[in-house]
Parts: sequence; structure tokens; C-alpha cells
Amino acid sequence: EGLAQRLSELLAGRPGVTEKKMFGGLCYLLDGKMFVGIVRESLMVRVGADAYPEALQLPHAREMDFTGRPMKGYVFVDAKGFDSDRDLRAWVERAVKFVTTLTKMA
Repeated sequence: EGLAQRLSELLAGRPGVTEKKMFGGLCYLLDGKMFVGIVRESLMVRVGADAYPEALQLPHAREMDFTGRPMKGYVFVDAKGFDSDRDLRAWVERAVKFVTTLTKMA
């Protein structure tokens, strides 16, 4: 709940952002496209295929794996990776940067 509150405050007022329960957690969508979320104690971040290898090298980031196969373009970030508001904002901005490159849904 603490992370959800922090994300809600960070994303407040950003046009096109909605919340939706998914993956047993809470996801945030920008113009209908999932970009960040909460799964158990981890932050889920959609970084895209091109930024994926670099994101995995960042502290406390790991592959997002629900089914035994990693989901390329998405990472989980453990709590220590978003302890500070600055770190959380950086992860959110990575996701926003990627998802805004996708075409808008009709």
C-alpha cells in the first residue's frame, strides 16, 4: 500500500494515467498501455526490448518472470531499488519514455 500511495502521488495530474488491478497486483496504464505496476513487494517496470539489457544491469533490477519464462522488455525492481523518491521517479520515467513511443490505442 505504501508503494501504491507513492506511485499515485507521483502520477497525480499526469494526463492519460489510469490504475487497474492485474497480475495479482496494481498496474498503471498510460493511454491504455501498461507501463508500471506493483506485484507483491516489487515494482514492475516496462522498459522495452531495447532498454531491457541496460535496465537489468541497474541495482536491484531482475527479470520479470511469471510463467518460468522471462518477459522481455519488463523488469522487476526490488524495494531497495526504489527506496528514494528520486529512484522511484527514475524508474517511472524510464517506463513513460518507452510507452510513449508506442502508437496510441484507438
